[in-house]
Amino acid sequence: MPGQFSILPERGLIYVRCEGRFRLPEAEALMDEYYAHPDMRPDMKRLFDLSGLTGYDVDFQRMLAIHAEKTHVFTEKTADMMMVVFAPTTVSREFGQLLVAPWRGVSGMVATVQSDEAAALAILGQPEQSFAGMLAACAM
Repeated sequence: MPGQFSILPERGLIYVRCEGRFRLPEAEALMDEYYAHPDMRPDMKRLFDLSGLTGYDVDFQRMLAIHAEKTHVFTEKTADMMMVVFAPTTVSREFGQLLVAPWRGVSGMVATVQSDEAAALAILGQPEQSFAGMLAACAM
């Protein structure tokens, strides 16, 4: 799974784009890179762009264990969190639901799957209508 992230500290947001086939070891490596980044803050809003996802191979037990670890890390450090998964295709929506399901019922966590970029950005309080517009505005 080729993936990349952009931390937008002025927006309190991390944008993660995943392409190709999702594989948990690659995702864990990307998460480790994010957690080690000097601009990382546990209270950042998260935007996952799965528009380029073509499939996924998941060890569900390991994925749930990772969610359990992250729930502990994040809920200790912040009262409220927000995660929006942009999933415009059938496969990305299916996988997006797997990503948000473990967060449902976690106090202070809002996790949703959206199929429209503008709607995903609006939920996160971003004024742009597209991810490209948001990234361009932040690069200025």
